[in-house]
Amino acid sequence: MNDFHLDLSPLKEPLGFIKLLEWLFSICVFGTCGSYSGVTTILVSCGELVNRTVTAAFAYPFRLNEVKFTSPDPTQCGGTWADFYLVGNFSTTAQFFVTLAVLIFLYCMAALVLYLGYMHLYQNIGTLPMMDYFFTLCAAFLWLVSTAAWAKALVDIKVSTGPRIVGEMSSCKLPGSSCVFASVTSMKSLNVSVVFGLVNMILWGGNAWFVHKETSLHKPSNNSPNSGLYPPASGI
Repeated sequence: MNDFHLDLSPLKEPLGFIKLLEWLFSICVFGTCGSYSGVTTILVSCGELVNRTVTAAFAYPFRLNEVKFTSPDPTQCGGTWADFYLVGNFSTTAQFFVTLAVLIFLYCMAALVLYLGYMHLYQNIGTLPMMDYFFTLCAAFLWLVSTAAWAKALVDIKVSTGPRIVGEMSSCKLPGSSCVFASVTSMKSLNVSVVFGLVNMILWGGNAWFVHKETSLHKPSNNSPNSGLYPPASGI
């Protein structure tokens, strides 16, 4: 800690400012996706029951195959009601998306401490910018993969919790029984999480250039300042 020298000037440069944005948008990702919970509702009519509300509550990490609709009444529609589970287990995709956001959040915090307190070490120790550059490229790729996978999973979640489920419920097809889809909790926050994923991908992809400028791949070697195709100028 003796080498720590607080300097906020890197936040005025793209290297530090973009890292701050990456930190903020990673919070937005796991905030909008990881905190979601919803309910899908249908109205059931069977025997003497008319438009009785039955619900299935689901939430992150979206193991829908473990969620079933509540029974319309204690007699389960005279014994004709069969438990119906939602379709699909999207936990792997959802958890990958949110876990990546958490890891990015932690990395950005560590990187900001390095930029603001140990920039002199960052600039003098060549391995640090190279490690930062490698992680930046990996993060941009992982944001692309995870966001695409999560966007596809979200489409499937909407199908599994939407009006289509009424046609798949055997109890609703029995004589004297009927079901009508009522509603499902808005998934606007999940839609926004996909947008935040794309924003993160763009940020990390763009930031790769600014990190690259700090590496030895971009900067000339200090050991050979006159190296190149042209000889050094000589006096006359």
